[in-house]
Amino acid sequence: MNTDLYRIVVIDDHPLFRKGVVQLLGLNPQFVVVGEAAGGIEGIKVVAELQPDLVILDLNMKDMDGIATLKEIKQLDLDSKVVMLTVSDESRDLVSAVRAGADGYLLKDMEPEEIIVRLGEALDGQMAIPERLGRALAMAMREDDTTDRKQQMTHLTEREQEILQCLAQGLSNKLVGRQLGIAEGTVKVHVKSLLRKLNFRSRLEAAVWAVENGIKY
Repeated sequence: MNTDLYRIVVIDDHPLFRKGVVQLLGLNPQFVVVGEAAGGIEGIKVVAELQPDLVILDLNMKDMDGIATLKEIKQLDLDSKVVMLTVSDESRDLVSAVRAGADGYLLKDMEPEEIIVRLGEALDGQMAIPERLGRALAMAMREDDTTDRKQQMTHLTEREQEILQCLAQGLSNKLVGRQLGIAEGTVKVHVKSLLRKLNFRSRLEAAVWAVENGIKY
């Protein structure tokens, strides 16, 4: 049984909802909220200082929107996972978040228990997206895909192809390393390389594309 503790920062400009998220996270003994922020500018500082395992981030905030905040957090080059928690189920917002590097996209009207499960999946490197949004993301990516990625697959090394197949299974870096017999740090290097070669901006985007195109291990 996994007994790791996960340090979490919550960024949302609605105090009541933010407190509700903190209380919800308290139901899982593995989740420890180490910081909160009422906006993007403050949130970036808190994340940089605390370097949490997970950041839960609202999309629409007054001082700095969630996508801009997400991009700034990713620029910090931390190992923190970032999951959007929002009211917007618009495909353009979903695609923007994923392409900005989001590790998950959840809706505020989801059942609390499902939110907890999905956050755990994000921490494990899996696709933390409700099924209906996953379909919307795949469709939006097909419509917006102007590059022949299947042809670009030939530029991947054999190891990178294996790792892409593992991403399609929703495996975390740790599990990919275990399955392929390589170090977790080595997996990270290969993931960055294959994202660059296939012009993906996040592993989540790559995983959705791989599943959509039937790329399996």
